[in-house]
Amino acid sequence: MNTTSVLVMPGTVPAPRGGILHDLHARHHGVREVLARVDDAARELDLPAVSPRLVEGGEVAPERGPDLQYVEIFAVSIATQRALVETGVDPVAVVGQSVGELWALAAAGYISIEDTVRLAVARSRALTRQGWQGRMIAVGVDGRRAEHLAGLFGHPDLVLACENAPHQSVLSGPTALTADIERVAAAAGWPTNRLDVPHPTHSPALARSARELRAGAPRVPYGGGRMRVCSPWLGRDVVDDDPVELMAGALTARVRILDTIRELHAAGADVFVECGERAVVAKMIQASVPGVRCAVPLAERDAPAVPARPTTGTPRSNGARPGAPVAVRSEPTVSAPTPAADPPAAVRTPAPAAEVTPATRPEPGGPAAAPSSGTRDYDAVLAQLRDLYGGYLGYPPDLLGEDDSLEADLGVESLKQVALVGQVADLFDLPDLRSNASLLGFGSLRRIADAVVAGGAVGEAA
Repeated sequence: MNTTSVLVMPGTVPAPRGGILHDLHARHHGVREVLARVDDAARELDLPAVSPRLVEGGEVAPERGPDLQYVEIFAVSIATQRALVETGVDPVAVVGQSVGELWALAAAGYISIEDTVRLAVARSRALTRQGWQGRMIAVGVDGRRAEHLAGLFGHPDLVLACENAPHQSVLSGPTALTADIERVAAAAGWPTNRLDVPHPTHSPALARSARELRAGAPRVPYGGGRMRVCSPWLGRDVVDDDPVELMAGALTARVRILDTIRELHAAGADVFVECGERAVVAKMIQASVPGVRCAVPLAERDAPAVPARPTTGTPRSNGARPGAPVAVRSEPTVSAPTPAADPPAAVRTPAPAAEVTPATRPEPGGPAAAPSSGTRDYDAVLAQLRDLYGGYLGYPPDLLGEDDSLEADLGVESLKQVALVGQVADLFDLPDLRSNASLLGFGSLRRIADAVVAGGAVGEAA
């Protein structure tokens, strides 16, 4: 049976392990040739050659910077691609994730090996000079929910950066918001993972770096590629696009690799081969297209050679087929864990807790009860809550009824309720409010005010 394969170039991943290319370097002339070219380009930029560590082994030097990490990632990807071509793999397309789009251009022959190194280092240095204090956080939900999560905070630089898989998205935003994002996601039952990358990207905050690249990055010849190059951030194939513009534009754009993979599969691609050390993008692909085959040649550390073009064949005694794709291994990656079940459409809430009995709420038709010493006054608390929730809804505070359902009557979505209850907890210095499920499942201003009044002695409002 014939197969239609696509090469996949990973983006920013951990530094490759020493000696990862030893076997490929020994077996393939094309690998030796391409690594020599990468080394020469690195030296021109005052960087050390990368092949000694990647071929012979060695630890990552503690003083190394991000420039060298990007060059090493590229070297591993392009060396794997050359070995695959020499062994008969004939892909119909190549796709890159984030900065991996640069590697894809080189793999297709759209730009040279040397110019790819130059552009990757120019990108790295522009990002380092800007020094944005940002963070990328993987969230185990689909893009729509991740985007809604980002929108709760109302910060222009906090955005949905990557749509990787049905239950895997990445947010990019200011580091200062990290703990709050994780807290709200945890309340919704959504796993998160801080990504260990040298530069957070795909946020409007990187507009300065993008401008610098457009103005100062080396202009390189391009065009005439050998195969189709699919760009997840453009949402189309690369045709006659300036690689500097592609690289600069991606810094502030969203990456939709999920859509790209599904479109390629719908067009007939049935094998995706990741040109990296670990199964990073391959896991996203398998989560996006059930039953699709993925190969990660370098993930099989004991494999004697890169597999030939994936084909069917007579099973060997151990059950493997000659040339079959390497199974994706379960190794640690920088991506968020995929939940075993679908994430909740709204915040999960346990059975409602017993309603808090108000300590000082006035009884209907009777005089207001005087607050006891050291407790909060119900009316004062309710007034503050009306100001807070009215400000969010855009309503005059007096229009908010005490017993109006926050979700059914006032339209406050579950995720926003989590964030607002967090603000109430901070306002009245009552951290335990965040874990009071009854405030979310059956939320009303009366219930929240009761919980605040019963929460203890009066504290300073933030």
